[in-house]
Amino acid sequence: MTIYEDGLDANNANYAPMTPADFLERAAATWPDKVAVVHGDLRVTYRDLLARSRRMASALTRRGITRGDVVSIIAPNTPAMLEAHYGVIMAGAVLNALNYRLDAPTIAFILEHGGSKLVMVDREFSPVMVEALGQMDAPPPVIGIDDVLATSGEMLGGTDYEAFLAEGDPNAPWTRPSDEWESMALNYTSGTTGNPKGVVFHHRGAFLNAMGNAIAFGLDSHSRYLWTLPMFHCNGWTFTWSVTAVGGIHVCLRAVDPPLIFQLIEEHKVSHMCGAPIVLNMLVHAPEEAKRTFEHSVEIATGGAAPPSAVIASMERMGFRVLHLYGLTETYGPSGICAWPPEWDGLELDAKASRMARQGVGYPTLEGFRVVNPDTLEDVPADGETMGEIWIRGNTVMKGYLKNPTASNEVFAHGWFHSGDLAVMHPDGYAEVKDRSKDIIISGGENISSLEVEEALYKHPKIMEAAVVACPDEKWGETPCAFVTIAPGQEGLSEADVISWCREMMAHYKAPRTVVFGELPKTSTGKIQKFVLRERAGAL
Repeated sequence: MTIYEDGLDANNANYAPMTPADFLERAAATWPDKVAVVHGDLRVTYRDLLARSRRMASALTRRGITRGDVVSIIAPNTPAMLEAHYGVIMAGAVLNALNYRLDAPTIAFILEHGGSKLVMVDREFSPVMVEALGQMDAPPPVIGIDDVLATSGEMLGGTDYEAFLAEGDPNAPWTRPSDEWESMALNYTSGTTGNPKGVVFHHRGAFLNAMGNAIAFGLDSHSRYLWTLPMFHCNGWTFTWSVTAVGGIHVCLRAVDPPLIFQLIEEHKVSHMCGAPIVLNMLVHAPEEAKRTFEHSVEIATGGAAPPSAVIASMERMGFRVLHLYGLTETYGPSGICAWPPEWDGLELDAKASRMARQGVGYPTLEGFRVVNPDTLEDVPADGETMGEIWIRGNTVMKGYLKNPTASNEVFAHGWFHSGDLAVMHPDGYAEVKDRSKDIIISGGENISSLEVEEALYKHPKIMEAAVVACPDEKWGETPCAFVTIAPGQEGLSEADVISWCREMMAHYKAPRTVVFGELPKTSTGKIQKFVLRERAGAL
């Protein structure tokens, strides 16, 4: 320590571990009577949201939940799910928001692997939870949630959610972290093969990423956020805490329903929403009678996969302003942003959409965001052509994979998180993902980006969804195989038409040699399952 630092120690007056639970305390103190949550006809103020969250923390403590215990919940985007994002961590516990699209064996694995001490279950998901608990040797106790908008399913557990909250004291002090590094959330990857990995978040990372969202997405106390993104997905990309931090309004949504989404945007003057590209695609292809024209601007952030520029352009034409975010479960959701430089303002819409499809630059709360040659460990040249892997560093990278030090050490090699995403760096310093490392197609020694071919396919007016994978070929080793879903109400599209369309837009060797029409298989988070398509292509 230098003389300058002598006596300058951290103490209670100048240091407190950051935790996103503090956002709710401040919001309730600042806007106690403001509506915090909208859910059908239900309205919850910030004062009541805090009281209910503190009741949950107290009730969990009285049930024996202690610091570091895992508490699970399976529910759609409802007030109970939002309250769990505060009440569980206020009890000093670790929140495990379960993906309700998973099958029973996977849910059982997660509950056992994570060591869940209690699980809260929305009655819509009782059937899969009953099956999952039946596969466990020592299933955790269950609290049943009877949401006001739930229309199916039986209540589970000996106590319902409201009675459980009534067990707690809204004035009881809650358990603050003694260290920002304490675990506070456990999210499982939607792995395409094998068991999912448990990604562990800490308080500091959640706090900072939530702040990064507010900065990047322009959230403030006037924001009205529609929950089109599942709260179980990276804790809603940490927007569960971002919206509260600025005193915005959470507009809940049990399921993605395009007509209802348009209705809620109009009714509640929704200003912000998020969703994977598939959500944007659903809105673009919604029935014309369901679409609305808004008098206000609607900001929509998308990520999870590279959004095709044709989809972005269509959303812009409908009055949405699209923000492209990039990230992974391991980075608390968003870690990259396609920040909009003023020199792009004068571009035509299609050219703007092409720029907007880039993953961009690092988030404002991130330390490092690079595109690296994994062999030389050097940054690739910013020529827009040389591919490398996106590496990330900062406080918003996970603690590691639960009970899997080998996988953690591998992904943290050389002091950076290795994303597995192959990208180029453009001269302007913006990164653009070209493929997952496992999805690149090598044909006759030439690398073909499946995303580049998909980009061309999405521009066809009759194509709603598309995915491209490698198909084994005796001569070329691999050739591109396209799987295509035709847009509703369209017909008369042939394999030759699709191939010809692609050849007009790119080098002929990049165009698909084979086209398969039909519905595309998807993961539980809506991502297209390319491993399934690769198996199908291999059998052709």
